[in-house]
Amino acid sequence: MTGFKFLVLTAVGVCLMVATAPRAVAQIAVEVGVAPECPYGYYDSAPYGCAPYGYYGSEWFNGGVFIGAGPWFHGSDNFRGHVNNRFHPEHGYNDAMPQRGERAEPSRRLDKVSHFKGNEVRDGRGHIGGNRR
Repeated sequence: MTGFKFLVLTAVGVCLMVATAPRAVAQIAVEVGVAPECPYGYYDSAPYGCAPYGYYGSEWFNGGVFIGAGPWFHGSDNFRGHVNNRFHPEHGYNDAMPQRGERAEPSRRLDKVSHFKGNEVRDGRGHIGGNRR
């Protein structure tokens, strides 16, 4: 009987400690800094490296300015834009990439990417989906 009383008292004590424990309130603040300066846009996933010419279709540019991707996306809520994922490192691309701070070549238009072959639709927030082109 002594063992049973000990077990009951221990259970009651644990319940009281759990019930009176202060609740932790967590606030998460993530600072992402400024968007990368890339001539043809940057990838929508970390580490947000510069994307090569031809990765993004023309709908990703407004007046020659990239509308952003990932945490810096500033397009409409229902935005969907085509990309050519063959130019993404996760799909095996390992050719030349522009560096941050580089300027776009004047012959490479952003409002109409020559010979663009979009094969994936993205929403600017890192989500893939929609109609394929």
